[in-house]
Amino acid sequence: MAAGELACTYASLILHDDGIPITAEKISTLVKSANVSVESYWPSLFAKLLEKRNVEDLILSVGSGGGGAPVAVSAPVAGANAASQAAAPAAEEKKEEPKEESDDDMGFSLFD
Repeated sequence: MAAGELACTYASLILHDDGIPITAEKISTLVKSANVSVESYWPSLFAKLLEKRNVEDLILSVGSGGGGAPVAVSAPVAGANAASQAAAPAAEEKKEEPKEESDDDMGFSLFD
């Protein structure tokens, strides 16, 4: 990430945190007061982006993979419901298996 882009990001977050409307002029003022040199297009790009998008939504979706469409979840079909009910007894049978003894009971470990 370029230093100018990072400086504009921090300036935008500062403005949002203080409840000040985010404009290119205010971003430029903050960046200049921090003694960071930025290409003239960065503040206007950030201002245009943040006019259309909510800053809180951008913060909350940082690790989500970037703008994928939301997935609609539908109710299961009757046939799928029957298949899931048939799988449930198999899961219950698996739980009834006796536990195997661990190596801790044998008196030795990996590092002895």
